Amino acid sequence: MPRYEFRCRSCDDTFEVSRPMAESSAPASCPAGHDDTVKLLSAVAVGGTRSAGPAPGAGGAGGGGGCCGGGCCG
Repeated sequence: MPRYEFRCRSCDDTFEVSRPMAESSAPASCPAGHDDTVKLLSAVAVGGTRSAGPAPGAGGAGGGGGCCGGGCCG
């Protein structure tokens, strides 16, 4: 179940709430009981497409790191 982060405007506490995505916009009370809260935006890193060559240190032609990419293997 997704977790959503909220901040209480009354006591400045930050807290998380687990709820279904269908209820993501529903208001939440802070643990101290205050109702003046705001949902925070969370930055989530999600894998994207790979359009460039191999990552640095991944070995392959040109080497440059790693055991077999850097020439330590005979």
